[in-house]
Amino acid sequence: MSRSFQVTFDARDPRALSSFWRDALGYVHPAPPGVVLSEGADPLAAWDDFLARIGVPEDQRNSKSAIEDPGGRGPRVFFQQVPEDKVAKNRVHLDIRSAPGLEGEERMAALEAESDRLVALGATRVRRDEPAPPLGAGHLVMTDPEGNEFCLD
Repeated sequence: MSRSFQVTFDARDPRALSSFWRDALGYVHPAPPGVVLSEGADPLAAWDDFLARIGVPEDQRNSKSAIEDPGGRGPRVFFQQVPEDKVAKNRVHLDIRSAPGLEGEERMAALEAESDRLVALGATRVRRDEPAPPLGAGHLVMTDPEGNEFCLD
């Protein structure tokens, strides 16, 4: 039997990092417990109101954040505040499937376009690995705004 799971990131700024990954993955910030958001409502503002209402001190309101796949297919992604900065290469990273079914230059062009979009959101491009058949289809290595590595493939 398979298990459900969530991916957890340590972060200096959980809200900002969750917002980057929300936009990168097409996820959403969920509403607070028991809160129904109206169309177009800002879930982060709803969280601010909720946390204030339940007595969470203001200096602790950015200690956690989460995003979810609106279609319910992908894992929940959780962000928890930690005091230390990232200092070494990730042992686990996300691969964002940005060019499914594409090959060669068409694939690399799709990856480049996605890289441009993510750089505009705050990512940093690290390198391009060219296609190397038969096993390497080509990919781009990037980092999120806090330096966590991920790949576009």
